Amino acid sequence: MEAKYFPESELIINPDGSAFHIHLRPDQLCDKIILVGDPGRVDLVASYFDEKTFEVSSREFHTIGGTYKGKKIMCISHGIGTDNIDIVVNELDALANIDFDTRLAKSDHRTLTMVRVGTSGGLQPHVPIGTHVISEKSIGFDGMLNFYAGRNNVCDLSFEENFCRAVGWNPLWAHPYVIDNDIDLINRIDQGDMVRGVTISANGFYGPQGRELRIPLADPELNKKIQDFKYDRFVVTNYEMESSALAGLAALLGHRAATVCMIIANRVAHHSNTDYKSSIGDLVVKVLDRI
Repeated sequence: MEAKYFPESELIINPDGSAFHIHLRPDQLCDKIILVGDPGRVDLVASYFDEKTFEVSSREFHTIGGTYKGKKIMCISHGIGTDNIDIVVNELDALANIDFDTRLAKSDHRTLTMVRVGTSGGLQPHVPIGTHVISEKSIGFDGMLNFYAGRNNVCDLSFEENFCRAVGWNPLWAHPYVIDNDIDLINRIDQGDMVRGVTISANGFYGPQGRELRIPLADPELNKKIQDFKYDRFVVTNYEMESSALAGLAALLGHRAATVCMIIANRVAHHSNTDYKSSIGDLVVKVLDRI
């Protein structure tokens, strides 16, 4: 079979040979990747590296590569939202599996291992502030994965159907998708000191997560219905804004991905902790040790 060719309009390569948005070259790519939302948190992660080999910044995409306990590793920031995950994961995959000189798909697939380390809001009493939650399943409120062929092949359609029915999903909203994070990676990262949960990736911080400021919510009871929802052994544990796209794109592209978050707010107890930066380092070290 002839290798697929990717024209300039579809795969944009910068004059220095780097991917258009993240500005990384193929020779800089590492197989083990930690993703964070905040560009400043890249420096925190890299502060634990034994050696830093490169650093690249472009817009919200900040990357530092190096080694940690003999492992070649890099940390990249993705900013906020699944739209940015769409950019980062597609461009990381392109660096791994497309020849940037010929623009042809490579014959041998290169698999990346990606762990997102983030912050999150808890939705259940058993995930108080400070809990480390690793996502077994992610629910995407954003609809991003619905634009890709094969979406139904990697999603939990029964979970989706039951969730939509239980919460009375508004047909004006994007249809949610439910995706499993990589179970082997979950088992590697969680060594009995994390809560395994179901994470919603919302397509906004305020209304889509049930926060009401000056605009009334379309469904003020949505969070209560989500908290009460049960499917098999699963309940929805937390809100964040990226895990569904990461897990979904990784599944479609043949990579391993998982998201682990520290709970910094509990929506049930109405408590929050904005002074979390000093303690998230413990979670970063766990992931660095186990990835």
